[in-house]
Formats: sequence, C-alpha cells, structure tokens
Amino acid sequence: MFTRKYSIFRGSFGTITQCAEMADVNAMEKKLAEYKCDTNEATCLKLVRFPEDVEDDGTTFHPEYSHQLFGDDEVAFGYKGLQIQLFYTAGNLSTLFKVKYSSKVTDTFDCVEADDVEGKIREIIPTGFTSNTDDFISLLEKEANFKPFGTMLHSYTVHNEEAEQLTYQIHKADISCPGFQEYHERLQTFLMWFIETASFLDIDDDRWDFFLVFEKYNKDGETLYATVGYMTVYNYYVYPDKTRPRVSQMLILPPFQGEGHGAQLLEAVHRFYCSLPKVQDITAEDPSENYVKLRDYVLTKLCQNLPSFDADKLHLGFSADMIREAQEKLKINKKHARRVYEILRLRATDMSDEEKARAYRLEVKKRLFGPYRKNQRELAKMRKCLRPEELVSHMGQLDTQTQHEELEKSYQLALEDYRRVIERLASQA
Repeated sequence: MFTRKYSIFRGSFGTITQCAEMADVNAMEKKLAEYKCDTNEATCLKLVRFPEDVEDDGTTFHPEYSHQLFGDDEVAFGYKGLQIQLFYTAGNLSTLFKVKYSSKVTDTFDCVEADDVEGKIREIIPTGFTSNTDDFISLLEKEANFKPFGTMLHSYTVHNEEAEQLTYQIHKADISCPGFQEYHERLQTFLMWFIETASFLDIDDDRWDFFLVFEKYNKDGETLYATVGYMTVYNYYVYPDKTRPRVSQMLILPPFQGEGHGAQLLEAVHRFYCSLPKVQDITAEDPSENYVKLRDYVLTKLCQNLPSFDADKLHLGFSADMIREAQEKLKINKKHARRVYEILRLRATDMSDEEKARAYRLEVKKRLFGPYRKNQRELAKMRKCLRPEELVSHMGQLDTQTQHEELEKSYQLALEDYRRVIERLASQA
C-alpha cells in the first residue's frame, strides 16, 4: 500500500515538473517572439533630394517583397524596433545604409543568435555606400553634377496635385556609357524589393539595352535630375538577319507609380525599336499580370490609328492585314495583335445589342478555346495508348462541363481587362 502511494506521488511530481518546464518554455517563446520583425515594415527606403527628406517620414516607402533576403516568412529574428535604412540620393543613387534597433536578443538571452541583417543587405548593395548620415547629406551637394546617361528618346510633362507641370525624360543607355555600370548596380537593388522573382543582370553582354526615366527638377536655381524608373531589354538573334528585343525587367519606383510613367516608357521603347529595320518584333520575358495590362493599353493606343484596325473593318474579324501592318509598322507579333483587335472590336461593338454581343463573345471564345482544343486532341491520343483506369483519371481533368465553365470565366476576365483599357484610352483622349 505504501509503495502504491509512493508511486502515485512520484507520478504527480513528474507531471508538476513537466508543467513547470512547459510554462518556462512558453514564457521564453513569448519573450523571443517580441524579437521578430516584419522585414517589409522594417526596411525603410528613400529617394532624397533635400537634407530635410532624411528625417521626413513622409518620404519613406517600404518594400513589397523581402523574401529573397529574409525567407518566405519575411521576418528577421533577434531585434526589437528594427529599422533598416536604405536611403538614396534622388539622381545618382549614392547610398546610405544603416541598421538601427532598440534591443538585440543577444544582449538579453544567452545562446540565442540574432539574424545577420547587415550581412544580408550587404549581399545586394554594391560597395561605396556610407553609414554616416552627415556624409550622406554632403553627397547631396554633388547631385547637381549628375546628368542622365545615354541618348534622350522622349520628353513629356505631367501635372501633379499641386498643379505644377513636371518634365520627364526617357533615355537609352548601354554599358559603354561612363559611370553607368556602377549606377546600374545601385539601381537594380530596388528589384529585390519590388519584383517577386527578381535577379541581378550580368550586364557585361553588349546585347543589353537600358531605358531610363528621369524627372527634371529645380533646386536653388539649378536643374537636377531624379531617377524615376527603368527597363532592361535583351536583343536576341533571329535567323537569318533579325533581332527580337525581349523586355526582361521593368520598374517604376513607388514614389512615381500611378502617374503614367510606365506607359510612357513602354511606348517610347516600342517606338525606338520600330525605327530599327533589323527588329523582327518585341516580346517580354515571363511578363507579370500588371505588365500585360500595361502592354495591352500601349499597343492598343499605337494600333488604333492603323488603317487595318479601322472601326468598319473590325466586325469582319481578325485579318491578315492586321497581322501584317502591326508587325511591319509597330513590331507587334500576331498574338499581341490579336488582343489589340479584340479590345478595339469591343470598343466598336454595341454590347446592348444581343446579336452583336453574341458575335463578339464567340469571336473571343474561339481564341480562348485553343488550349481546350489541344486537350481534346491529347485525349484522342490517350484513348489509343492508355489503359482504361489511366484514361479515367485524365478524362477527369478534361471534363467538358469544367471546360465550359473555365472558358466562360476566362472570357469574363478578358472582358474586364479590355474594358479597363478602353476606359483609359477614353480618359487620355
């Protein structure tokens, strides 16, 4: 009887000990959780024109992405009040880099190591930055010496909220421009924060073209230039004697987004390559959804005045004349010309007229059905070579009802995108 009581007592003591240990662990985890920081919020970016911008929170912007440096969770461990300062002079992009925090985990807990935030940032920023704020402010005095690289292709004006007329320039540059390679190394650091799958370029290849957008502004009576955004294009060889420029990267920096600079840049690039007889057509590498929408707008704007795209010809269908004229005059390939045709035909169609709306719907769905038609051909091949149980699993993926539902969904999404382009064209008219 005594032994049994003793064994019960020992079991209870062990449970109490485990509970105490768990409580200690939970308390420790709770304390350590205070040292986790969202790296998108902690990273503070600036484009600095005036000394007072350094302390002005209104000039700060933050990344959309930081997973390439800090992992999928986009979290840095080991700091309270973490602030990663990456400030750039507006034109030359001379860089201030500082890491600030109110508390670090190794100051409080033994055997716990903080993430090497500084080391991760150093992986993407080129040497030559400063960590001294006063030195950085002194670099602003040299901004008057900064001039845009390369050849100016286009100039345009934009009215801002203060009713001021701001002037912008688009320049084409390449690696032969003195100082451009070092400037580009600083510029491309923004890619890591704003393009989800960004990677740095090896720009030693002379087939790269660079297109840069700058804003002209006045400071103390002098004309200065601020970096707005850029595009990189690689010129691929097309047999026997042509090239195919492919857009690789495009970024308008956040303080300038929503002002139409992306459309101005893409249109200027298209017009530049249209002037080169050796260019076959212009494409893009793995374009984002936003880029496709921008391209739809720009190409439709360019094509709407071509004779083959006249309103009275659109209801006759997508024609060989459209393909030829878009390619010859604007270096637009067949696939992109087809989307332009569908957008312009929608603009010219009275969708309240049931018969006209049906004709338009069938015309667009005919193109959208292409991938499903391919699936049907694949299914016919499968019937000849697959066992019944294998065929059943594949037929599930090619269910006719599902295809019709997906086709209607694709049509509605296309319609939504097309109407957005039409509205934008109307607002710019």
